Amino acid sequence: MLRKWRLPAIVGIFISLFISVPGASQESQLPTVTVAKPVVRDVIDADEFIGRFEAVDEVSVRARVGGYLDQVFFTDGAMVKKGDKLFMIDQRPFTMALSQAEATLASAQSTLDFAEAQFKRTESLAGTGTLSASKLDDDRRALLAAQANVRGAQAAVERAGLDLEYTTITAPISGRVDRRLLSPGNLVQADETVLTTIVSLDPIDFYFDVDERRVLAYASTARERGSALQEGAGSLSVLVTIADANEAPFEGKLDFSENRVDEQTGTMRLRARFPNPNLILQPGLFGRVEVEGSDTYRAILIPDESIAADQNERVVYVIGEDGNVTAKPVRLGPRLHGYRVIRSGMTGDETIVVNGLMRVRPGVKVKPELVVLPQEAAQAAEARR
Repeated sequence: MLRKWRLPAIVGIFISLFISVPGASQESQLPTVTVAKPVVRDVIDADEFIGRFEAVDEVSVRARVGGYLDQVFFTDGAMVKKGDKLFMIDQRPFTMALSQAEATLASAQSTLDFAEAQFKRTESLAGTGTLSASKLDDDRRALLAAQANVRGAQAAVERAGLDLEYTTITAPISGRVDRRLLSPGNLVQADETVLTTIVSLDPIDFYFDVDERRVLAYASTARERGSALQEGAGSLSVLVTIADANEAPFEGKLDFSENRVDEQTGTMRLRARFPNPNLILQPGLFGRVEVEGSDTYRAILIPDESIAADQNERVVYVIGEDGNVTAKPVRLGPRLHGYRVIRSGMTGDETIVVNGLMRVRPGVKVKPELVVLPQEAAQAAEARR
């Protein structure tokens, strides 16, 4: 009998305790969610495109004279400056050609000296009537021919000297040189054989294709800033990100667009130029470029994690003063500063759920924990370092 009495008594005690504190029990059972005010700040819309880096200048190095390659003066892949020696062709044939041209010049000069002296004697004697006028004409013709021969011989010397100079092949631009494509001992054909290539690296260009709607928008923005997109005024700033996540975005200027839209694709090719003092950017690399798509405006920014889907709508959960949850449809914009831009549906004064969306639904009361969102999300700030 004693055991039968104890069990109902204990159960009754627990029921009475539970009924005595109903408010505390309900409060402890409310789902806890993290809430925050949206970030409201000035922003500029950015459009993203994929493109590729190309060198501002690229040169295929060829020899201006033919001959057998004698020496190579650079290391494959090295940085060179304009005027640095790269190759040398065997100079001996050109040295002999120069000596021969100089000898021909000396002979022509000797003939000219004799012709000048002969003409002066004939001219003095013709004045006294001792020699005929035809003799004077013959000596004048010989003098003129000797002068012409000297000029021709002088030109031959200069050409031979220039050919000798061309046997030393120098860098026409500053930049990074490729590997040597020909080893010493091989025959080099003048103006045909490619010996190596050089690409400039600082600055460097980035080319990408843009649809015509955005081209018109960029041109309008450029005109408002007092320039034209095609004139290379560099009025629009761009940021490019490469595959290396450890590298911060590189900042450059949009400075050129082609003069027509491609009829097949409906796009226009644009170019941005970037300073590259550390030579991180290389020709041929792919990148994602962000182009300013608007002027500065005031925007409402929220984390992507605070956006839920309701059939074909995007909604955010707003917490009222009484802790009740309501769903608010919103129209989304681009992603900026690590957040999502809200085009419409919010005023910026709401308190929204930013963490714990799975525990809320419209009409449910929750226990909010308020946090303050930074002006720039951590991942966006880290990407810019």
